[in-house]
Amino acid sequence: MTNTLFPVFLKTETAQFLIVGGGNVGLEKTETLLKQNPKITIILVATYFHPKLKEIIHQNENISFYERAFEETDLENKDFVIITTDSPEVNRNVRELAKAKGIKVNAADQPDLCDFYLGSIVNKGNLKIAISTNGKSPVLAKRLREYFTEVIPDEIEENITQLNEFRNQHKGDFSQKLADLNEVTSVFEKKKSEKKKYKNLTFQLTLLFFAIFLGYGFSGIVSIDQVKEYSNQIPNAFYGMLLVGFFAQLVDGAVGLGYGITCSTSMMLLGIKLPAISGSIHTAEMFSSGISGFSHYKFGNVNKKLLWWLVIPGVIGAVSGALLLVYFGSKYEKITYGVLATYTMIMGFSLLRIAIRKQIPNRKSKNTGFLGFAGGFLDAFGGGGWGPIVTSTLLSRGKKSKYVIGTVSLAEFFVTMAASITFFASIGVSHWYIVVGLIIGGGLAAPLGARLAGKLPQKTALLLVAFLVIVFSIRMLLKIA
Repeated sequence: MTNTLFPVFLKTETAQFLIVGGGNVGLEKTETLLKQNPKITIILVATYFHPKLKEIIHQNENISFYERAFEETDLENKDFVIITTDSPEVNRNVRELAKAKGIKVNAADQPDLCDFYLGSIVNKGNLKIAISTNGKSPVLAKRLREYFTEVIPDEIEENITQLNEFRNQHKGDFSQKLADLNEVTSVFEKKKSEKKKYKNLTFQLTLLFFAIFLGYGFSGIVSIDQVKEYSNQIPNAFYGMLLVGFFAQLVDGAVGLGYGITCSTSMMLLGIKLPAISGSIHTAEMFSSGISGFSHYKFGNVNKKLLWWLVIPGVIGAVSGALLLVYFGSKYEKITYGVLATYTMIMGFSLLRIAIRKQIPNRKSKNTGFLGFAGGFLDAFGGGGWGPIVTSTLLSRGKKSKYVIGTVSLAEFFVTMAASITFFASIGVSHWYIVVGLIIGGGLAAPLGARLAGKLPQKTALLLVAFLVIVFSIRMLLKIA
């Protein structure tokens, strides 16, 4: 447990505060204390006073000041000391002298010297909310204060007053008071729940109306017989791709990886042409990897230096792998099937290794560019494997999972886009039904996969995926033997 702070609301009527330093920070701390209690007793000691701070001092009789250097006698009869000077030596000296007298200390921007923090405070009448980031990010605490100040209505004070009157007039014992207060305040949660249900109902009715409206509109353009005729022209492989996309996205959503490997092994068993396998997978996956990568970047999960070491070699590797598959995949189809089946089986064992891997100490990254090239090449050539290769290797070096997953996810978008463009330029879009099938099937499975995420233990899920990939790969090798 890294955050051991215990929030306390302090009555300041009888407390004596000493602020050492009169610059911008001293001004800020003084204003903070006065905002919570205009009658608070403050003594200021500094060799320089900010002009605005001098104005505040002259306007408040409860503030005393001494324009000189700090002296040990300033600590007499003080309850709390706030240090705001820009001299680390002075700050540490004041801290040591105060601690020797048992006085609690706050030092601006020096958490290691602090016994307490002055958090950001939300004031709404009798409602007061204190926000702390354990000294890590005062700016974030300030932004949260601004947010809650805006969203909490001023009328909350009236509600607090009414609840206080109800509590004072209640004649029952403590248990009965608590039960009745819970019943009274439950109306807030009920309103929130009803509002949410109303929103959901409105959204569902809107979708239903849109579907009916759209269906009615198309009925005037395309007849039922024409729809049947068009559906008969759809290749049977499209329906197979619906199932493949659904299953692969279900696995990826629940486990966090395995989309490409699951798709490629399944499609090889269905007899899909090799270039179409990889091209389709990368086109379909480009959408999800783009959204995922952008989300990771937005939430600060991306290491930019590592990103470029993966993206540039990864793109070169993806283009090389795609071209090799296009020009040699059909000519040496049986051999290529054997290579890919072996590759996916190796990836299956790699997933097994991830599942049983123990924590490894952080080691310096080496050959990151080669790792990106190999991941991009094998991913394009085999229809998947960027995650199992690159992510597992970086994690095995003890790198922080948050930045590894975020950086690899964003890099994957560029790698899949490079592979997709290469496949489109080489073989066109004759396999559109495969791409559409994968996208629709994956879209249907995405909500279910998200719901399953975290339900199945990570190790169990990885072992299951690894087992399926290995079995599919062995079946493919037996089929071409």
